[in-house]
Amino acid sequence: MTLPRPGRLRSWAVAGAALLAVTGPAAATPATAAPADPAERLSPAIRAIMNKPGYEHAQWGLLEVDPASGRSIHAQFPDQFFIPGSTAKLVTISGAWHTLGPDHRFTTPVHALGTRTGSTLDGNLALVAQGDLTMGGRTRPDGTVDYTTIDHTYANDLPGATLTPEDPLAGLDQIAQQVAASGITTVRGDVVVDPRIFDLPALDPLPTPLIINDNLIDLLTTPTAPGQAAQLSWRPQVAPYQVTSTVQTVAAGGTTDIHVSASPDGTQITLSGTVAADAQPVLRTSPVRDPNAFGRTALIEALARAGVTVTAPPTGPNPVADLPASYAGAPQVAAFVSPPYREYAKLILKVSHNLGANLALCNMATARGSHDCETGFQVERDFLTGVANVDPTQFQLADGRGGDPVDRVTPRGINEVLAYWLRTPDADAFRNALPILGVDGSGATTCTTGCPAKGKVFAKPGTAIGFDHLNDQLAVGSEALAGYLLTDNGCLRTFFLAVNGASTPTIESFFQINDDVWQIAGLLQQEAP
Repeated sequence: MTLPRPGRLRSWAVAGAALLAVTGPAAATPATAAPADPAERLSPAIRAIMNKPGYEHAQWGLLEVDPASGRSIHAQFPDQFFIPGSTAKLVTISGAWHTLGPDHRFTTPVHALGTRTGSTLDGNLALVAQGDLTMGGRTRPDGTVDYTTIDHTYANDLPGATLTPEDPLAGLDQIAQQVAASGITTVRGDVVVDPRIFDLPALDPLPTPLIINDNLIDLLTTPTAPGQAAQLSWRPQVAPYQVTSTVQTVAAGGTTDIHVSASPDGTQITLSGTVAADAQPVLRTSPVRDPNAFGRTALIEALARAGVTVTAPPTGPNPVADLPASYAGAPQVAAFVSPPYREYAKLILKVSHNLGANLALCNMATARGSHDCETGFQVERDFLTGVANVDPTQFQLADGRGGDPVDRVTPRGINEVLAYWLRTPDADAFRNALPILGVDGSGATTCTTGCPAKGKVFAKPGTAIGFDHLNDQLAVGSEALAGYLLTDNGCLRTFFLAVNGASTPTIESFFQINDDVWQIAGLLQQEAP
């Protein structure tokens, strides 16, 4: 694994939590002492964790609230800014959930442009992208959206990432079958992706109007016998993408180290390195650099599978100049309808889906009729002030995922957002969309056995981490956790917990910091009356 370097923002994960290579200071350390009450009521077990080696120069923040009475159970710097990591997604997705509605579905239409004679269309097919996060690529037979504990979007940064079994091209195949069912068998023209619903923002990862497989090529390496070439499988297989591998299988217990390189346009991908014979299959990814051209070709190939011939060459740039000013009078011959937005919100929160969180800003902007994704921040602010009644100055946000060095939140601000949901009909749905301790998402790998708090902590983790060159160690800008504690008598409490400014020698030892934060949350749950 390559450690992050200062100056390079990148997305990491720990059991699905988003990690950020921090380029700025960890946090401004509050000059005042922690409030004596109720912070002093922290149990010795919690204090012991907070005082472990590696936290000597760190700042802990905590606010636990009984929303029924508004009483603070534990408070430590509740009004100070902390680096949020992916706990910022709680604010973004709250705004998007309210703005779009939990039952909102994205409908991606395909229009026939030109004239039709029998089964022949003399003209183009235009797929009008709508900012659908998955385009059917994760949809289970029951209509829910699938996810794994460590998402494939983190495969280049952490071991253990796995794929969902669904076909990433499922949505395009459905569209192609609908085109065929409309009676069209020949398109004497081209296929065009219309990406005009929003302008590309300055966000990382970059949300695009059309997204297939998170704009990634999945590369799965499986070991064979020592001394033999490893087995390679990859998806989605779309021209002109080609993948070659020189990865060799080495003896059991040997080094697993796989590198991915690609041509400037991303279409020629090469894997090199070694994989141990006793290793599990290793997942890596390579980015799709032109999602519109990729989607165009993928749809042409899907049409061919459905028996529809397109005369234009299947590969090449997306001919956006051929798009009409409007689709008035152009018949709709197909449409893909997404799962409801609550399923996308669950995906984003369960696995800390960075692309989906940034896309949520664009989704909010388009819901207001804007092509500028920056409008999403105004929509989010309006939600905080006019709906949730939360002071927006308790947050500083420059993206949707919690990955910008600007991003800050206060423990009180996050608690107030969480408390808002408890006053809505979607309270249970929102809470269950969060990772659950010992059960699923980012909480699945902690507290799995012999843990009384298992299934009783619903919380979004977040992490910001960078490399400290001076001391040759990792600087943990933040490890945070925020959500709900279900007490043993059936009551809910909101909480935010974070440590800013910790240090640790290796990525392996970093996982203990992650575990410490989850353990404190488990202790808070167990100590609740």
